[in-house]
Amino acid sequence: MRGFLIASFFLLAGTPPACAQPDAPRWLPQTSGVAVGLRGVSAVSKKVAWVGGDKGTFLRTTNGGRTWQADSVAGASESDFRDVHAVDENTAHLLSSGNLARIYKTTNGGKTWALRYENKVFGAFLDGFAFWDDAHGIAFGDPLGGRFLVVTTSDGGETWRETPFFNVPPALPDEAAFAASGTSVGVQGSRHAWFCTGGGKQARVFRSRDAGLTWETSNLPLTCHSPSSGAFSIAFRDTLHGVVAGGDFLAPNQPLDNFAVTSDGGKTWQLEKTVLPVGLKQCVAYVPGSRRPALLATGESGTGYSTDEGRTWKIIADRRPDAPNRPPYYSISFSRDGKAAWAVGAKGSIGSLDR
Repeated sequence: MRGFLIASFFLLAGTPPACAQPDAPRWLPQTSGVAVGLRGVSAVSKKVAWVGGDKGTFLRTTNGGRTWQADSVAGASESDFRDVHAVDENTAHLLSSGNLARIYKTTNGGKTWALRYENKVFGAFLDGFAFWDDAHGIAFGDPLGGRFLVVTTSDGGETWRETPFFNVPPALPDEAAFAASGTSVGVQGSRHAWFCTGGGKQARVFRSRDAGLTWETSNLPLTCHSPSSGAFSIAFRDTLHGVVAGGDFLAPNQPLDNFAVTSDGGKTWQLEKTVLPVGLKQCVAYVPGSRRPALLATGESGTGYSTDEGRTWKIIADRRPDAPNRPPYYSISFSRDGKAAWAVGAKGSIGSLDR
């Protein structure tokens, strides 16, 4: 029933005033059983979702979040799993940021994990990954030797190949990406990919039309004035229309130019209104199956939703008495059919989207 209500809200949103409007969506907190920070989430269906967290932690639900099974990857206690991509209840990939730039894969529901990629170069830092389908995916990381690291897979994450160094445009001074939610990289179609940056004096988008082999760049109009500011998250609904969101993680409640849209595949970007609630947004996601381009964006200051691709925003509330004291959500994931959505954040917080 909850999946139907989520879909119905965004399907009906934006219809004429005479039509009945469902209640606004709300977060329904769930019990994770852990206290570590959670930043990666991947929804498969109304029943199945995976989560990645600090200290080598991962979680899985197979009953819609009524219960979460938490465990850790053997030998990865220092890994910070900032991103996760789930195929089904048995198969998933985990990406480790920080000093351990690794990608793991399981095919047995998390009972065992195989290390499928590791970069031991000093300074290697993975920011996120995304998959076009179950076989083809792309991951990227902060600059090594002055250029961003890009790796791709065409065999379901069994092996990963690094894109030739000079195929990626040079990074600007102090330019980097943010592994705040695993959503600083996005894909569409079968070959289009984008990732967003900040950290210096100019936020940018890198874009590829050949599955990560070659890249071009575009400047973003977002505020970018320090190592803590810029674009944090990128999402596309097709190969032309997309959005970016961001802010400053050292000033998470400051009103900044933090949201922009494109209609030409990321070549040019236009500022839209600051996302509500005002402040840092670490993740932005399109709602699959919505009649009009609907978005959710979340971060330190809370979660907002838009039913007109960011021209106007409303705030998503939380269904519990201590909502103002609940840790913030950092990342959001919708199931492919749009019938389920989860958010994760600080101190083991997990929420499902309800109406």
